[in-house]
Amino acid sequence: MTARKSGFVVGAIAGAGVACAALAGVGMRMGTAAAEAPVARPAVAGAPSFAPPPGAPMSFADIFEKVSPAVVQINVTSKASPQALRIPGLEGFDIVPRGQKGKPGQGQDGEDGDSPATPKQQSAGSGFFISADGYIVTNNHVVADADDIQVVMKDGRELKATLVGRDEGTDLAVIKVIDPKAKGADFPYVNFENQAKPRVGDWVITIGNPFGLGGTATAGIISAYNRDLGDNTSSFVNYIQIDAPINRGNSGGPSFDIYGRVIGVNSAIYSPSGGSVGIGFAIPADIAEATAKQLISGGKVVRGYIGVTIQDFSAESAEALGLKDVKGAIVAELVPGGPAAKAGLLPDDILTGVNGVTIANRSELTREVAKARPGESIKMSIIRDGKTRVVDVKSGTRPAENALGLNDDDDDKDGGAAPTPDKPVTQKVDSLGLTLGPIDPASRQTYKIDSEIKGLLITGVKGDSDAGEKGLAKGDVLANINGVAVASVVDVNNAVASAKKAGRTSVLVKVIRQNRPVFVPLKIAP
Repeated sequence: MTARKSGFVVGAIAGAGVACAALAGVGMRMGTAAAEAPVARPAVAGAPSFAPPPGAPMSFADIFEKVSPAVVQINVTSKASPQALRIPGLEGFDIVPRGQKGKPGQGQDGEDGDSPATPKQQSAGSGFFISADGYIVTNNHVVADADDIQVVMKDGRELKATLVGRDEGTDLAVIKVIDPKAKGADFPYVNFENQAKPRVGDWVITIGNPFGLGGTATAGIISAYNRDLGDNTSSFVNYIQIDAPINRGNSGGPSFDIYGRVIGVNSAIYSPSGGSVGIGFAIPADIAEATAKQLISGGKVVRGYIGVTIQDFSAESAEALGLKDVKGAIVAELVPGGPAAKAGLLPDDILTGVNGVTIANRSELTREVAKARPGESIKMSIIRDGKTRVVDVKSGTRPAENALGLNDDDDDKDGGAAPTPDKPVTQKVDSLGLTLGPIDPASRQTYKIDSEIKGLLITGVKGDSDAGEKGLAKGDVLANINGVAVASVVDVNNAVASAKKAGRTSVLVKVIRQNRPVFVPLKIAP
């Protein structure tokens, strides 16, 4: 399961044991357009009792009737943790697995003294048919840990589903059902919208299974495009924001335009409370369709990969380096022996384009690189030492997201007590609000700094400085300034002086924290 920023509800799956509790006490408030803009209605026989705002459909009923048979409820059974089970964002609502009494996690030994069976957890999400032969799209987080998947159709049929493939990168999955009693009859299905992209402000209707309430329709508008949720999936998904109410259990369900075409797959909501506040996020149809095709054909998604750790190259960073209006991503680290390292990319390189496509941030870079097939040559536009160039990188195959996310820090293998450090000689750099000193053996052991890391140890940070406000801390290592390595306070002062001479008000520093590099633009104090 991917991590999202605080407030973003991950895994909008309704737990069977908490549906009623979650709904209890939730007030519902309905309003009509007429309340804000009264509409005069002529006294004509047969006149409609409701007049929508200009441009709105008279009703969404025809759309619902057309597409709802293709939307399904997905019930998942999975192994439960022996600890108390909770739905993320609904802390306080424990799930008691079906058939188990008492508190979750308390086993009941049988009469023969055997240990109890592993408890089961049940949850529910949504999905929709994309083909007549039974392929269904849903979210990865709905079915990722499933031991058993059951699909409930609108007509009441309940069918066992098999997992075809799933993709952590986009949080999408495909499952398949077969109805032995249907004698080859087609399943109802819907199509992805891949021609006329709706505009912000256009109507959208969602159908899903919130809190286990199957076949629930809600409507709203497209609020925005290209939303970044700050999680791993945002490297591959530029989310659509919608205000049609979606809740837990809507995960994997479709959002439709007024023609009944799928424009997105509902995946997450932003909610301080765990319920809908009118900010939902859907995976765009083009990404969902392309991912589903790969999953159906091969069971997995294959993406290009160059082997770099990057961060956004911000406007403030660009100003610090005198690169006005330059956007992109900056290389923090290279995977040893990876495609980028073999091609000659270097740490501190600024990546501005992929195969002629300009990129503005690391997410756009990752998406463009991912489009390459393994073995293809990728033309990377870069800036190095202030000069532009193009580097050809032979694409590799991107590892699974969970493999990329593993903590690769080495275990602490040092034995014995830490040496008693002598008081290091430190000096203040008032222009940056830092106190700096050498990295001695005691400091390396205290802060677990790898032996190959060079620079200056930050021993103090002025609280009201830009460095303090941006989170620099004692124990960080200052490795370089504006791409130039620093080994002494003299080097630091020279780098700051050079920036001032060039008319710049900030510098870009490379800081090593927990043996991982990060770039931070720092304002120069007057």
